[in-house]
Amino acid sequence: MILRVLAAVILVSGSGPAAVEPVPGVMVALGDSVSAGFNACGWYVSCTSRSWSAGDNAQVRSHYLRLAERGPGLQGHNRNFASPGSTSADLMGQVDKAVAAKAEYVTILLGAQDACVRTEETMTPVPVFRQRVRAAMGRLRAELPQARVFVASIPDLRRLWRVGKDSAIARTFWGLGRICQTMLVNPTSTKRADVQRRARVRARVMEFNEEWARACAAYGPQCRTDGGAVFSYPFTLDLVSRWDYFHPNADGQRVLADITFKNGFDWSDDTL
Repeated sequence: MILRVLAAVILVSGSGPAAVEPVPGVMVALGDSVSAGFNACGWYVSCTSRSWSAGDNAQVRSHYLRLAERGPGLQGHNRNFASPGSTSADLMGQVDKAVAAKAEYVTILLGAQDACVRTEETMTPVPVFRQRVRAAMGRLRAELPQARVFVASIPDLRRLWRVGKDSAIARTFWGLGRICQTMLVNPTSTKRADVQRRARVRARVMEFNEEWARACAAYGPQCRTDGGAVFSYPFTLDLVSRWDYFHPNADGQRVLADITFKNGFDWSDDTL
């Protein structure tokens, strides 16, 4: 999954000319279980300390820790409003919390759960996803006009299937937990129907990423995307939690932090 720009997927990038940004005084993480650090340090629990975004674990070296090194005023002002299972339907509620917290830097990674459902028919339609994302971004822009917003691309779910399908343990967890059935059901099948199903789910994720890129571009220069870097990163099973073979483990969170920080705002990286 290491292309800087996923040209076929991200049609519009939120990235503009680089400009060194002042370190924020308050940052918040919005999103789903990945940003909540789910299964990164315990059995089926959120571990926000290991979140790639707002975590404070030295092993992960999150956005928060990197920025706090440069601007000590940020220390202690990291908030994580991401919640396991969240979809685009929950985004506005998280935005409301970011507004209440007076966030100056907001990270968003959300959309996998809009595709990771029991059946293809229950995946979030793209027009619905678009409306929800645009409405949430519009509220952020209106209520926090000075805040910077970073949007990470949704990971490639088919990549997860590819790296885990030959592992009996991974397949067992996927089956027992009914994890992301649209992509992971019948993982060893090579039947045309299953191959096409996986391709369609991947295409839906790509469409969601396009919507994020468009929304970020419309937001203006205070929004950045990763240009598809997370989606295109070739992660391995070693970066996935052994408690569900789905969520990033601590090493996976560290990789996420590194990829996204390098592909976001210019915070004078040479000093971090």
